[in-house]
Amino acid sequence: ISVVMVDRADVVVVGAGLSGLCAARKIRGQGASVLVVEARDRVGGRTRSDQIGNATFDVGGQWIGPGQERVRALADELGIRTFPTHTDGKKVLEVEGKVSTYKRSIPSMSIPNLIQMQGALSYLKRVRKRISPTAPMTAEGADELDGETLETWRARFVKSSKINAVMDAAIRTIFGAEPRELSALYFLMYLNAGGGMLSLSEARGGAQQDRFIPGAQSISLALAKELGDALILGAPVRKIVQSKEGVDLVTDGKTIGGRFAVVAVPPPLAGRIEYEPPVSVGRDQVTQRFAMGAAVKVLVTYERAFWRGAGFSGEVVSSDGPLSVVYDNTSHDGRQPALIGFVVGNQARHWSAQPISDRQRRVTNALERYFGDEAASVQSYHELDWGAEPWSRGCPVGGLPPVSYTHLRAHETSRAISYYVLFL
Repeated sequence: ISVVMVDRADVVVVGAGLSGLCAARKIRGQGASVLVVEARDRVGGRTRSDQIGNATFDVGGQWIGPGQERVRALADELGIRTFPTHTDGKKVLEVEGKVSTYKRSIPSMSIPNLIQMQGALSYLKRVRKRISPTAPMTAEGADELDGETLETWRARFVKSSKINAVMDAAIRTIFGAEPRELSALYFLMYLNAGGGMLSLSEARGGAQQDRFIPGAQSISLALAKELGDALILGAPVRKIVQSKEGVDLVTDGKTIGGRFAVVAVPPPLAGRIEYEPPVSVGRDQVTQRFAMGAAVKVLVTYERAFWRGAGFSGEVVSSDGPLSVVYDNTSHDGRQPALIGFVVGNQARHWSAQPISDRQRRVTNALERYFGDEAASVQSYHELDWGAEPWSRGCPVGGLPPVSYTHLRAHETSRAISYYVLFL
């Protein structure tokens, strides 16, 4: 197959998700020419907004919360408005086959369990604040924390199976992974970067506080519009060749040249690109170790938001599944009532192998347990398995197993890998 050089720029960005598009915008702002190359036929990466029923809904990432100042400022600059997630009413907790309700941030528990939960959260807060999000291996005890899983580390200070179950539901949703799969150091680093366990898992005052009226993908669509012809879709980069003159990026139909390249795709996808000359062994190893989370996003629409009338907020935390968490996802104008839920971790890995009728039945049965018989009157059912997306390989984030940071430090791969190719 002959490959023809048809495009060239100062910098070529691989990936048209938020990271790649923001990088391209900054590069242009410095006066350099830029091209963005995207494998999909759309922009947005793990954000995607679809018309479903009477509204636009996000089937990928969708929320923004306190502390996310940069994306908030970007949305404001682009004129993209947000609205609060509905949180008024009772929340539902399902643990070990028992369904209960509560109204505060922490579920109702027995006094001993409540004391242990408060103690666990306080301990997590103290420890995670020692772990720098940018240099986690500099923390005291970092080697020990990176040498074990979150599950084994947590077992030292959380003894209650009920508390472990509640925490596991949150951890699965945040990472798309099980506690036994994550390095304790990585977990604490991520918690510190995100403001803590409650901040990452809560709606009001937390990471799920607000939604974008036109959908989260609208940010990427606005950034792509600014790029115009400098955006190339449907062009997966298979190979990056570095020479004294710069870099050549080989896609299926053409080669795109530049002085520099920025690779802004998830680590497992970056590792699938062939590099010439090869990247360091350390860099190659870390892309192999990074695993994308397993997550299926499920959206169910209804003719009316019956749960609100029954005094429920729509929020659910379940250790039993198949949905680890549920939220009210009704459109901002109320015209399209909806609930969303997440199948995550081990359950997500086997979800798509089941018949669609069984998957829908399991979801509606769960919603009936939480909100009553009216939850069975589904208007429409939609789901997206992000693990089956070839240019994502999973969602919501990538995670590192034990000994990964130690390995990173040994090979010094936290720095830029080469002068010409930078990785975001």
